[in-house]
Amino acid sequence: MTAEETIAILKGTGALLEGHFLLTSGLHSDRYIQCALALRTPDQAGMLGAALGARFAGVRATLVAGPALGGIIIAHEVARALGVPCVFSERVEGAMTIRRGFTITPADRVVLVEDVVTTGGSVMELARLVSAAGAEIAGYGCVVDRGSTELKIPRRPESLARLELPAWEPSQCPLCQKGIPAVKPGSRPGAGKR
Repeated sequence: MTAEETIAILKGTGALLEGHFLLTSGLHSDRYIQCALALRTPDQAGMLGAALGARFAGVRATLVAGPALGGIIIAHEVARALGVPCVFSERVEGAMTIRRGFTITPADRVVLVEDVVTTGGSVMELARLVSAAGAEIAGYGCVVDRGSTELKIPRRPESLARLELPAWEPSQCPLCQKGIPAVKPGSRPGAGKR
């Protein structure tokens, strides 16, 4: 799957939003990716997962992991494509945790998958859990890499598309200067993590 095909899916499903958005980082942007809209049908989620999974065909992964909430569906579909189990992490009292009986062992080679990576903060929290379990990180992947220069993961993730999306400090935001109110999209209360 090409970047152009991925972007066409995002646009076609309404997942690539335009407006004035307040991101979790506190920055403002004129575009937001609500990847859940592109992953809401099993056929499209499977197609995107297979395409991303193909990027990891040679890494001998034994497990795929994704952070809740955005990474769950795409991590599951990448795991399906690779023929390995999937686990996810979730926040408990603000801390990323592996629970629900999931295990990660020192024998595992783990591919970490997220829907959209901006800075990679959630993926790095998950990476620390994987490393603490003694497992090896075999790679990082996402549907969309927002192209942040403030990437917290050790290398750019494998992605189906990379979009250089602007983000501004509120005092520099041209949309604020025009008096357009910002909205907080996202899955967590008060969050707009993309």
